[in-house]
Amino acid sequence: MGKTVRAKKHLGQHFLHDENIASKISDTLSLEGYTNVLEIGPGMGMLTKYLIQKPINLIAMDLDSHSVAFLRENYQNPNLQLLEADFLKYDLTQLFGGAPFAIIGNFPYNISTQIVFKMLEWRHLIPEFTGMFQKEVAQRICEKEGSKSYGIISVLTQVFYNAEYLFTVHPGVFKPPPKVESGVLRLRRKKDISLPCDEKMLYKVVKTAFQQRRKTLRNSLKTFQLSDKLKEDAIFGQRPEQLSVQEFIVLTQKLENDALSTHN
Repeated sequence: MGKTVRAKKHLGQHFLHDENIASKISDTLSLEGYTNVLEIGPGMGMLTKYLIQKPINLIAMDLDSHSVAFLRENYQNPNLQLLEADFLKYDLTQLFGGAPFAIIGNFPYNISTQIVFKMLEWRHLIPEFTGMFQKEVAQRICEKEGSKSYGIISVLTQVFYNAEYLFTVHPGVFKPPPKVESGVLRLRRKKDISLPCDEKMLYKVVKTAFQQRRKTLRNSLKTFQLSDKLKEDAIFGQRPEQLSVQEFIVLTQKLENDALSTHN
């Protein structure tokens, strides 16, 4: 191995050094219905090493030029392409010629939720998404209604993906060790992800509701100018964390229909 890469705090880097965990994370990919995989933030290639043993085309993307140089030196493989780029700013249709791909990674904790929201924007290309987050973020993404940690990211992810929390990873397997535990999850895109309501409206309803999560929907959604008739609907007596993903979709439809009938 060539010289090592120093973890950079501003990039949220914590390098995994446990072979067993790296192997387990690489095995979270189902490899069903795709052969292209994007690894985000490969660092020193601990996960990359296991991914290149699989029958996939792999692109490893890192913002850190030191990581990319290290990988170039140590991981020569015909199925691996290295890319120095920022995932959050990258046009994902450029990656595999517009073909579908899965995403995997030990995600930098400081941008992990932004990575998920970007993935949702490009979901038509991404049948599967697996990897490691800060534990409470991974749990929140997979959480069901009725829990205090169920929120905006839980609902918006689960509208389009089935979410599973797979296992917890302790800080000692990283250099430097983070201050928190980590969690590994898998998101698999639902078969039918066409929405029966307007997507922008759904996002707006979910975000507005959870911004005042202690209030009932009748109060938190006032800005939508609900008609008196709609305000009487039982759903508005609930708080956002009581609503399932499906109920948020139904709620959005009700608001859309209400807007149409009051304007006509």
